[in-house]
Amino acid sequence: MEFSHQPVLLQECLDGLAIKPDGIYLDGTAGGAGHSGAIARRLTTGRLISLDQDPDAIEVATQRLAGLPATVVQSNFRNAPAVLRQLGIDGLDGALLDLGVSSHQLDDGERGFSYRMDAPLDMRMSQSGPTAADLVNTASREELARILREYGEEPYAWAIAGHIVRLRERQPILTTLQLADTIASALPPAVRRKDKNPSRRSFQALRIAVNGELDALSEGLDGIFEALNPGGRFAIITFHSLEDRLVKNRFRQWATACTCPPELPVCVCGGKAKGRLVNRKPIEAAAQELEENRRSRSAKLRVIEKL
Repeated sequence: MEFSHQPVLLQECLDGLAIKPDGIYLDGTAGGAGHSGAIARRLTTGRLISLDQDPDAIEVATQRLAGLPATVVQSNFRNAPAVLRQLGIDGLDGALLDLGVSSHQLDDGERGFSYRMDAPLDMRMSQSGPTAADLVNTASREELARILREYGEEPYAWAIAGHIVRLRERQPILTTLQLADTIASALPPAVRRKDKNPSRRSFQALRIAVNGELDALSEGLDGIFEALNPGGRFAIITFHSLEDRLVKNRFRQWATACTCPPELPVCVCGGKAKGRLVNRKPIEAAAQELEENRRSRSAKLRVIEKL
């Protein structure tokens, strides 16, 4: 299977994880195994657990990690604690999540993630469960508008949702280009002229909803951080503001000792920070990577160390 994959912020991730050759590491988003391979090659007596919910990614990662100290498991990273228990692992020295949609998923038109190629409206990363077409053709206008507004930060959410509901009464919306045309036709002409990809925000929103991405991230953050050994590091690459905000706030919460109300003159809670921020500001791609890998443009890396 052809699965091109240029790992984003690779050296920065390896530096952030401070890999020990005898450590136990988790890559919760194997994708094309770019990050996984680089981590596994730095291990001697250590071990890498590489997860992905996409069966295509699992097939490719299994091939590419063959002969390395790596175990590949098909699962969403939100289930990482259960997977680690099954494997008899009671602590991690580091974990990585790359939250970008893999190039393979976007480039394979048949997967229905792209608003540029016509395909069945699917968008399921795990290739199981309800599709984007199921959502688009059954959700109420209110629910569709909420999804577009919350997950896509789409200013014309209500208008787009109304247009979808009206058009699907005539015929179901079953393909990506059908949906892209429906979204574009709901927008004011001036917006369509200015925005080269007027469907981008809506497609992002539907993908997040179909895959329950923010719930999975929230659950995965807690479960994976809990599984870290003291001194273990957690590196996360985000690609849009909703994910980044969630990660930033959770990291800040873990790195904060006192939880007393600000009006109290002295700390009475006796709280202890659970982690230390390795980088205060997110790490972004350097000029050379930006030039070589378009996907790195919106990537932000945050790293925390468990205390």
